[in-house]
Amino acid sequence: MAEKNSKKNKTQQNATIAVNRQAKHEYFIEERFEAGLVLEGWEVKSLREGRVQLKESYVVLKRGEAWLSGAHISALLSASTHIKPDSIRHKKLLLNRHELNKLIGSVERKGYTLIPLSMYWKTGRAKLEIGLAKGKQLHDKRATSKDRDWQREKERIMKKA
Repeated sequence: MAEKNSKKNKTQQNATIAVNRQAKHEYFIEERFEAGLVLEGWEVKSLREGRVQLKESYVVLKRGEAWLSGAHISALLSASTHIKPDSIRHKKLLLNRHELNKLIGSVERKGYTLIPLSMYWKTGRAKLEIGLAKGKQLHDKRATSKDRDWQREKERIMKKA
């Protein structure tokens, strides 16, 4: 019984593939959505090895569909010889029609941006967490870092007391 639980914990710990850490610094995240990805076989193998980068990626809405652009998935050396892997190809995102309509309205009318926040495994399938975000200006970034430093200092003071 103990082996079964430890196996479950290992899969939960390794569920995260990649995180876009820069997103929270550059944007105010208003809302989060979970989307599936349409991937090729070599891309799934690369994801299992953790060879993906979301830093400069973004989500584009074209013809009522969502596409992930700029995400870099580097091919493994052992990839098939008859396939020419394109590491930055556009990947289709799988969302409900209701979610897509909400995102299209927010991006086109209200000036929001769609950015990928993290990529993870969920029941054996690759999922992407995307955020509906507004860009921060320089003074907003400074205020955020000030608040974060103050929270850290408060915790130190409370720990000493």
